[in-house]
Amino acid sequence: MKKLFNVLTLLMFFLGSGQINNIADGESITLRIHYGFLNAGTANLKAQKTTYRGAPHLHVRGTGQTTGAVKAFFKVEDVYESYININTQLPSYYIRNVKEGNYRQHLETAFNHDNNTLVLTDKKTPANGSKVIKSVRGVQDMLSCFYYLRSKSPAELKVGNVINMNVWIDDEMFAFQLKVAGTENLSTKFGTINCLKIIPSVKSGRVFKAKEGVVMWVSNDLNHIPMLLKAELAVGSLKASIDDFKNVKYPLRFTK
Repeated sequence: MKKLFNVLTLLMFFLGSGQINNIADGESITLRIHYGFLNAGTANLKAQKTTYRGAPHLHVRGTGQTTGAVKAFFKVEDVYESYININTQLPSYYIRNVKEGNYRQHLETAFNHDNNTLVLTDKKTPANGSKVIKSVRGVQDMLSCFYYLRSKSPAELKVGNVINMNVWIDDEMFAFQLKVAGTENLSTKFGTINCLKIIPSVKSGRVFKAKEGVVMWVSNDLNHIPMLLKAELAVGSLKASIDDFKNVKYPLRFTK
């Protein structure tokens, strides 16, 4: 179960070339998480415009927690934060502070995109100090990559297009490839909405059953709000569906 919310966070925070101008100040997105037949928990993303080190940034805070019966035997309280430079669409600072059962981790990363390095600090174990790590050009973190993808233009998200990115996850760098596989009309609790179907290539083995065991559906409009995420895991399946949204910039077009 510990891997469950690691996967959830990766999926939800996967989904912003121009400025990040399609995210309204105060936007909030909530998804309901199901693990098999269980109502496992919720995840939420909130975005606020702010100033960081003298430059305009988007401060994104993502939380994930187990609920109900799942919480009774495995309590999860995860918090992720990212400060994303609005002009460059690149993260300046990233925080991962998780509590999963008896497991604890609190890592903070400062990005230096000028010389392609980052500074990783283990806040849970201060004795470990900070270390400088060689990075790559245009690296994203687990939250910023979500907004990087969302801010892509309709031309960049045409069916058949492939997007490549390098993502800093916890304390490792991963290369991901996302393919826009098609469009579908998706039924949600709010009605039916046309969506882009996106398939990320992921590493099979420890977590996922197959290289393409994850599928995401995002609204086929300028918001690119996540509506549904499905993953076939090495142990069971996971689904995250839209449960609530507030302060989105463009009206979502649902039909009955």
